[in-house]
Amino acid sequence: MGNYLNPDNRKFEEAVNSAVYIDKTGLIEYTNSVLHTMQDNVCVSRPRRFGKSMAANMLTAYYSRGCDSRELFSGYQVSKSKDFGKHVNQYDTIFLNIQEFLSRSRGIEELPYGLFNKV
Repeated sequence: MGNYLNPDNRKFEEAVNSAVYIDKTGLIEYTNSVLHTMQDNVCVSRPRRFGKSMAANMLTAYYSRGCDSRELFSGYQVSKSKDFGKHVNQYDTIFLNIQEFLSRSRGIEELPYGLFNKV
């Protein structure tokens, strides 16, 4: 099922290199602006098929200590931000794709057990 703690930036890099990518790194700039404040819990909600997974992969690639993403983000809006170097790859991250666990479960009741056991 993959590496959940401090994953690398492979998924975001594949997305950027495989299709037309529209720069959405403004989300990272906003997230940086609310880190360590009372508003630091950010919900990324979008309609179905509008890039929630892409946003999650982008945030993981930017914040995860499991990789070096400076070059990957160098051509995008966030790289021009004054806080770019301060936050890039500086945090322990956990990436969980709930849809993946749900697809391997027989029902919603088994979902929490999918994190630790093969269902």
